Amino acid sequence: MAITDWPEGERPRERLLAHGPAALSNAELLAIYLRVGIRGKSAVDLARDLLQRFDGRLSTLLDASLEELASVSGIGQAKAAQLKASFELARRALAQEMSARDTFSSPGKVRDWLRLKLATRPNEVFMALWLDAQNRLLKADELFTGTLTQTSVYPREVVKTALSHNAAAVILAHNHPSGVADPSRADEMLTRVLKEALAMVDVKVLDHFIVAGNTPPLSFAERGLL
Repeated sequence: MAITDWPEGERPRERLLAHGPAALSNAELLAIYLRVGIRGKSAVDLARDLLQRFDGRLSTLLDASLEELASVSGIGQAKAAQLKASFELARRALAQEMSARDTFSSPGKVRDWLRLKLATRPNEVFMALWLDAQNRLLKADELFTGTLTQTSVYPREVVKTALSHNAAAVILAHNHPSGVADPSRADEMLTRVLKEALAMVDVKVLDHFIVAGNTPPLSFAERGLL
């Protein structure tokens, strides 16, 4: 049955207008975005299929490639492109929000942004979030990229970048494409070396996060590794 044949009080769009977006399920919100279904399936049915394809997890859906989205029956390239565009807008909105507030007072926002940025990268990427004296984001730099298992990080280059941004503090981050977030001895040693090098120019290392898959990024500060 098409959504237009549903009782008005049960239609996702009408429910959103009456009660707000928080009252809708994930499938209903996606259905509003998809607008129409396919033969034999309403937009809500199609949205449920889409979620099921990605284990019912919005984070997995968000990280899916264009090809993966388009492969779902009823989605196709046009709808896949629309979805990816909306996901990218969400990423950019989160980045803007970070730059407008005290980032260190909201570590959850930092974790969310890093996961969106790094979780699906096929190679290791080392990032630095440079902060001013009020812990507001100055710049997010991808400093080094490497192979699937390791990346070469040069402390001198990190220090030069810190000075170029006139940074007062930094949050370091890198991803583990293996999906395992536990820090290696090399990760711990690198963190110590960078902390000591940056201290020479009065830049404080606030944290170092490891991003792996869809799990919350691991914090060195919370582990007592800084």
